[in-house]
Order: sequence, then C-alpha cells, then structure tokens
Amino acid sequence: MSILQRVIRYSTVYRVSSHILFWLVVFIVPQYEEGMSFRNMMIENAFCVCFYMLACYFVAYFIIPKLLKDDNYFVVILYFIIGSYVISAFSRIMVVHVVEPITRQPPFAQESIFEILTDIRKLIVVYFLQNFSLAWIFGFIKLVKDQYLVKQRTLLLEKEKTEAELNILKAQLNPHFLFNTLNNIYSLSLVNSPITSKSIAGLSEILDHVLYRCNSTYVPVSTEITLLQNYISLEKLRYDERLVVNFSHTIDEDLEIAPLILLSIVENAFKHGAGEDIGSPTINIDLRLNKNSFYFMVSNTCVPKESKEVDQIGLGNIRKQLELIYPKNHEFSTTVNGTSFVTLLTINLPNPINSKAQRIDESKMSFSR
Repeated sequence: MSILQRVIRYSTVYRVSSHILFWLVVFIVPQYEEGMSFRNMMIENAFCVCFYMLACYFVAYFIIPKLLKDDNYFVVILYFIIGSYVISAFSRIMVVHVVEPITRQPPFAQESIFEILTDIRKLIVVYFLQNFSLAWIFGFIKLVKDQYLVKQRTLLLEKEKTEAELNILKAQLNPHFLFNTLNNIYSLSLVNSPITSKSIAGLSEILDHVLYRCNSTYVPVSTEITLLQNYISLEKLRYDERLVVNFSHTIDEDLEIAPLILLSIVENAFKHGAGEDIGSPTINIDLRLNKNSFYFMVSNTCVPKESKEVDQIGLGNIRKQLELIYPKNHEFSTTVNGTSFVTLLTINLPNPINSKAQRIDESKMSFSR
C-alpha cells in the first residue's frame, strides 16, 4: 500500500483525529511579529486557525460540492461571494473587538462595526486573501481524497458485482451437472445394476467437493485434477469396455484456478461423446501447467451430425465465467474435426503471491470504506 493510500485510509477511518492533527500543524506554524510576546502570538494563532477553519470548511464542504453537483454556477458564485464577505467581515470584527483588546495596551483606536463592514478593500486585500489562501489548498486535498475513494468504491462494487454474477453462474452449473449424473444413476437403478451403490458413493464424494471445497473464487489445480479423476471413475461405471478415457496431467507448480470450469468441459465431453456415440467412444484429456501457462484440451468422438456446440448452457456458462475471472488472459475455443469434438482452454494464471497481495489490498480498502 502506497503512502498516499495509507494517508487516505487513516483520514477515512480516523476522520476526527486527522482533522485535529491537520489544524494542530497549522496552529504551531508561527504568526510572529517583531516585539510580540509568546502569549500574544499563541492567542493570535488560535484565532487565525479558527478563521482558517471557517474558510476551509466553507469551501470544501459547501462550495466545491455545489460546483460538482449544481448546474447553476451563477448561484454558486453568489453563495461564495456572500460567504467570503461574511467570513472576512467576521474575522475583522473578532480581531478588532476581541483579539486587540487582549493583546494590545490601551489606549488605541478601534473601528466601529459599520466601518469594518463597509471597508471592502481591506476585507479583500487582507482578510479574504489570508483566510482563503489555505481554503483552496484544503479543498483541493479533500477533492483528491474524495475522487480516490469514489474510484476505490467503484472498483469494489465491480468486484462485488462480478462475484454475484459468478455465484449465479455456479448456481446454474451445479444443478446442471447434478441433473445429468442423477439421470445416469437412475438408469443404473432401473436395471438393478450392482454398481448403483458404488455410483452413489462416487457422486457423494464429488458433491462434497463441489458444495464444500469450491466456495472460493480460486482453488488449487491439484484439487480440480482429483475432482476430474473422481468424475471420470463415476462416469466409467456406466459404460462397458467400449469407452476409452485417456487422462494425462502434468503441473510444475500447484497454482490456483477458478473451480468447476474443467469439470464442465469434461462433463460436456461425456454427455455428447460417450452419451451419443454408440460405437467405440474415446475421450482424451490433456492438462498441463508450466510456468503460469495453463493448457487444457479435451477431445471426444461424436456423431457426424454434430457440427457445432451442442451444450449451450454448459459451454455458455464457461465462457461467461472465463470473461469475468480471466478477462484478456485466456483463450477458449471449440472445434469439430470430422468425428471429433475438441475443446481447448489456455489461461495465463496469475502469480500466487501477486494474487494474495491483491486480495489483501482489496480487503483493506473494503474495511476502510
């Protein structure tokens, strides 16, 4: 987190103390005149800080917000002129009738309130320039801070929206997979197959993984490999020796990946490969991870009439998830080569250290909001 972010976060979380600290710094800057005692200097500094505060908060919390929101700039300028006059006149009245009787030795001449209110030149040249020189700096700092916080809130809202969309997609995906698998088990139960109980046990392990281990945005690649192995074992129970499944996988580092995407691709291959090919269906799965470059290819034999994507729900959800999680960092394609349907996914996976640091920064900004 940069120094600017730390300062903005502190001023947001500890708003009152940050303002007190700011004005304390302004107060200790001496307003020294030759021959002035330390006591008188402190009194004048205290009053000057009060005048600065009036001007600063008037500009930062009234004029600037109106300039940003109000279309009638003439009215805002009128407010500023009136407010500046009132603050400058009030400052001069306090100096003449409060500060000077405390800090000066009598007798001395004093201007009347009427003379102060009508001496426009002195109010502008002395008090307006003195009080409002700091006000514009204060207002600019607040404007920069507000714009930064708005930007961070926008990023957080986009992140929350993305997570909500992902949850919706997962809600569509899990029942879709569950529906197909239960249909398979139902078919086995109709013929009193001895592998029905084994299929139910295999499904239970998969559901345990899907429901309780895939709630985060990312999971280790190794857990997805285990999930695929369990799924393949479950699906092979339905078929005799005519089904050939080749699953090869090599990873040099166990990075994190979005869960259930790989399962959806493999499930699609079984549904439209082995499920429709009455001959000798073959499914080849190749998973490789090398130096953050993830490669996943699934090919399955299919009937000749399949010339385009069949499972629009499953593959459509995969595309949406990839666009949300890996924008511009992935390639996803499906092709038909004769009697083979090939799905290819490549992802440039982020470095785990950078991903962790990014999540920590996001959580801190969420806390400060």
